[in-house]
Amino acid sequence: MRRRTWIWLAAALAVVALGAFVLVWFQPHKLFIDDEVSEALPSAAVPPADEAGAPAGSATPSAPPAPVDLATGTFVSREHETVGTARVVRLPDGQVIVRLEGFETSNGPALFVYLSQNPADGAEAAFDDAAVDLGALKGNIGDQNYVVPEGVDATGFTSVVIWCDRFDAAFGAADLAPVAA
Repeated sequence: MRRRTWIWLAAALAVVALGAFVLVWFQPHKLFIDDEVSEALPSAAVPPADEAGAPAGSATPSAPPAPVDLATGTFVSREHETVGTARVVRLPDGQVIVRLEGFETSNGPALFVYLSQNPADGAEAAFDDAAVDLGALKGNIGDQNYVVPEGVDATGFTSVVIWCDRFDAAFGAADLAPVAA
């Protein structure tokens, strides 16, 4: 009788350990929780004006410099339904960002935003080859900005990909097409 109790106890502990592993590794609760982000496009810093309203040191008033689109693309679904637009934008201060707009995908564990040399419809395993990690996905819904590291030519990449590092899977990707100047 005592042996049977130990067997049941060991089986119960195994079930609890398996359940804990599933909850931690797969994070199934994220299927029911959305992380919404609403970041504005960073704007130009307005230079100080003189008494006439013109920027200090200039002879004629001018509009503050605006962000410039370098490339854009529309997300296509890969492992999970993904929609929205990816923009590569040069800000007036010279900094380059990748901006996701109207973006929506499934939530999941260990999601990152990559600039990739792999096209959106390319081989799954190639997305994280020759890629630049822009950081963890801030939210699975909404407009958000990711700074491209200094010295990285964002226009030299083929796509923006939402990458699940835990399962080596692309949730969605957007081919980048240069914007005519």
